[in-house]
Amino acid sequence: MEKKSVPVCILVRVSTNRQETDRQLSDLTAYAKEHGYSVAEVCEEVVSGKADESERTGLQRALELAKAGVVKKVLVHEVSRLARRNSVAHAFVEALVACGVSLYWHSQSIETLLPSGKRNPAAGIMFSLLSEMACAERETLIERIRSGMDEAKRKGKHLGRPKGSVLSLPAMLETHRDVVRLLKAGQSVRHTAKISGKAASTVSRVKLALKIAA
Repeated sequence: MEKKSVPVCILVRVSTNRQETDRQLSDLTAYAKEHGYSVAEVCEEVVSGKADESERTGLQRALELAKAGVVKKVLVHEVSRLARRNSVAHAFVEALVACGVSLYWHSQSIETLLPSGKRNPAAGIMFSLLSEMACAERETLIERIRSGMDEAKRKGKHLGRPKGSVLSLPAMLETHRDVVRLLKAGQSVRHTAKISGKAASTVSRVKLALKIAA
């Protein structure tokens, strides 16, 4: 008898309309195909990870599918894509568990339920740690930028958004985390633009934002 495919939904989130969900979606689609899962639906949302649960239409839709028995797994790229508020992240996972639905996050290749349907203790510990780190990362970034702007103001430097930017400094660094990592690794603006696939002007603005936040 042919083994029945496991139905899943893919949940992807970005903070602004300027961000792309392509990488999240392609990675998770490839993972589903590799494991023979059938993708019942893609739940995509453009909202801050700090948003209230009531604003998270993607989370709500994924949970609706879980409660209706349409899916047995929810796939996300990383815990921070799920939420940057611990209360929202944990409430979502608990609601999935109550439906017998497992959450899989791709960055660590782990999920909350074992094949037996029981909780995965290792996943529970890791999820708690990563969700706390996602929240702390955001708060640390904001604090660094505030401190940097205070110092810039004290020295009489220009404050506010880099020229040509429509994002606040925290939002810019959050939006372009891949660029931030490459620049911090010592890559030039030109090489960073080539590797990330983003415009050199965008990379330059991120570099300026990093200098202000430093």
